[in-house]
This record gives sequence, structure tokens and C-alpha cells, in this order.
Amino acid sequence: MLRIAVPNKGTLSEPASAMLREAGYRQRRDQRELVLADPDNDTEFFFLRPRDIATYVGSGQLEVGITGRDLLLDGENDAEEVLALDFGSSTFRYAAVPGTATEVEQLAGRRIATSYPGIVERDLSARGIDAEVIKLDGAVETAVRLGVADVIADVVSTGTTLRQAGLEILGDPILESEAVLVRRRGAVSGGAVEQLLRRLNGVIIARRYVMMDYDVRVEHLDEACALTPGIESPTVSPLHDKGWVAVRSMVLRSETNPIMDQLWALGARGILVTDILACRL
Repeated sequence: MLRIAVPNKGTLSEPASAMLREAGYRQRRDQRELVLADPDNDTEFFFLRPRDIATYVGSGQLEVGITGRDLLLDGENDAEEVLALDFGSSTFRYAAVPGTATEVEQLAGRRIATSYPGIVERDLSARGIDAEVIKLDGAVETAVRLGVADVIADVVSTGTTLRQAGLEILGDPILESEAVLVRRRGAVSGGAVEQLLRRLNGVIIARRYVMMDYDVRVEHLDEACALTPGIESPTVSPLHDKGWVAVRSMVLRSETNPIMDQLWALGARGILVTDILACRL
């Protein structure tokens, strides 16, 4: 039986469960459930604190788990990332009161508050900076105002919370984070894990792409296919009118409308876009 760790709460919890549900796995209806069996897929889900998931997986107690890249890298564990899941994106950065420093290298001797001491200590060590790292649980934005620290290092999405606290971002990002699937370092994936990877990859691709169908005159086919090359190659079928062909191709969801505009200008008609619910490529 495949045992999978899923975030029990936090920003990764619902998106992780939604992705697994789209991949064909049963997910809990009651948020109080901590263990859920999915006999149809011979799988068991354990809903755990996101910060603990890499520890359970790294110890070999669970085969795989979903957590944040920042949480994976912050702790001391034997887990490794095997697949980025394309949700829960965030940036880990330093921030300070304006005038404190203009670059990260000026943080030597400063007090840096963070909930991710492992990441910060490794980053400072790599830069050759000697600074004091102060571990705090939860929000750290008020640490400077309360005199606990001179600088903070935290996960940043939009930067609004930092600005409200009178802080500004300092230097380049320490880490770009997102939700990731992890397994024990060096473990050989069995059939159940490989199936999970294929399913999750299928969900990721289905979310990124849409299916586009259109009719175009034969003399413009090459130009149209250049606009919609697809994953491997477009599907082209002859129409009853010998001067026209029907084309079907996968295109990036984010580029849908610009491509439709260009196809229309090329003379394509009957342009249709449909969602992809699942795929295997």
C-alpha cells in the first residue's frame, strides 16, 4: 500500500487535496480526519503538519509527501524533491527598515529573525556572513519594531505585509518556493509511486494547457501550425471542402487569446477552446 503525507492545514492543504482529487484519489470530506484509506488505489493518506512531512518521509515511515520547498530545505531530514507541483508559489527574502542596509553583504553582525533558521544559516554561510539568527515561530514582521531583531527573513508573496510593517525587501531572493512532492533521498520508486507521478504530471499539464480546434485554409496551414505547434505536433484532418483543413492542438492556457487573435487574422475560423480534464503524455 502506498502511504502519502498531505498537509493537514495551511495554504498548501486545500490545493494539495484538490490536485490529488483531480488525479483520481479519494480525499477527506471531514477536516478532522487525520488518516484516510483509498482502497480503490491501494493508497493511504496521512494528514500532517506541513513542517513535519519531510521528516516522516525522510525517515521512511511514509513513501511520499506534499510540502513546501522551503519547509523541505529548512529542516534536517533525508527527503528530496522529486516533482514541483506548480502551486503555492512564494519567495523567501530578507527585509529591513529602510536605511538599515543596501545589500545582503552588509548584514554581518546583525540580528536576523526568521521562522526558517536552517535556510537562513545556510545562505549566510554560503555568503561568508557572520550574523545572529533568531528563531521565531509564526509571523516575524514585528520583530524589528519590538527590538528583537534588525532584519527579518521570511516568505514573501506580494510584499504588502512587509510594507505595512515599515520594511523593505533587501537583495535578491534567498529561495523560490512552491509545493513539491518529496520522497526519501535515494529511494527507488515503485510502481505505485510512478503511477502517482504520472497522474500528478497529467494534472499539472491539464491545468497549464487547453485544447484548441480551428479550421484554416490549406495555403495557411504551415503558418497556423507554427502558432499552435502543440506538445509533439498538431492533428490535421481534411474537411469536405478540399480547400480547408481542421486542426487540433494543445496550447498554453495563458497564451490562448493572443493565439486566437493571430489565427483569426490568418483567416482561421471556427476556433474553439476546451479544457483538458486529464492527460498522459
